[in-house]
Amino acid sequence: MSVQRIEVLGVPVDVCPPEELGQELLKILEKPGAKQIVFLSVWDLLKARNKKKDFGDCLKNADLVLPISKSIISGARFTKAEHIPVRYNPFDATIQMLSVLDQYYKTLFLLGGRKKTLQQAERNVHGTFPNLRIVGRYVGYFPRDTEENVVTAIHKASPSLAILSEGIKEKNLWAYRRREKFSDSIFLFYRDCLGIFSKRVKRVSERTFEKGLEIWSEIAHNPFKIFYIFPFISYILLLVWCRLFKKKSNAQQNSEKIETVEEIKDDLNS
Repeated sequence: MSVQRIEVLGVPVDVCPPEELGQELLKILEKPGAKQIVFLSVWDLLKARNKKKDFGDCLKNADLVLPISKSIISGARFTKAEHIPVRYNPFDATIQMLSVLDQYYKTLFLLGGRKKTLQQAERNVHGTFPNLRIVGRYVGYFPRDTEENVVTAIHKASPSLAILSEGIKEKNLWAYRRREKFSDSIFLFYRDCLGIFSKRVKRVSERTFEKGLEIWSEIAHNPFKIFYIFPFISYILLLVWCRLFKKKSNAQQNSEKIETVEEIKDDLNS
């Protein structure tokens, strides 16, 4: 099965079985120019809808959009999408991608985090994936006047994969807005990646993730995220509206088909 692209509330989402992720990664690597893989949360989906044209364009141009929120899968199922996507745990997916790159002796660039976090993450990645060559690294939270140096470093290193983590303010848009300045690299933004690799950040447990309750751990670290309840309610309402509109649209199409059949019968009888 090849990767299928669907839309959830007008936002692109890819249906990619986990067992095919490695092969899909290698296919993307063969494409010319800068490429991008996006881990899509329900909050990102809403951001893409809410007049964030550049982010919407970023998703449309991304080579792979992998849903990481249970709500996106439920939304696709509720609106009766043609194909139902598979939900990805961003940590497991990243490990799977690094394993494939390690198997094929590819290269990696790490961007983000503080100095100690980045150094420890690099050591741990090298110890886990010995065939994966790290061709560059740069800390996050860098001042604007050094950005050109960062871009030049990535361009010259031309890594197979560049992982962007904490400290990159524009997140997925950082690579997208500068894509013309890069060569043949894949870019992936995963905020907690370097923190987890350095063991300074505890990743969400498999059990919590499977239940779709990872938001509560985020709220525990930042209580203001409790207000995410309001955009989530708007997401539910949008799904209901989409479902109702789709039903009306299908009913109208069926009515038109019936009328067309009747017209054909009348023409044949005349």
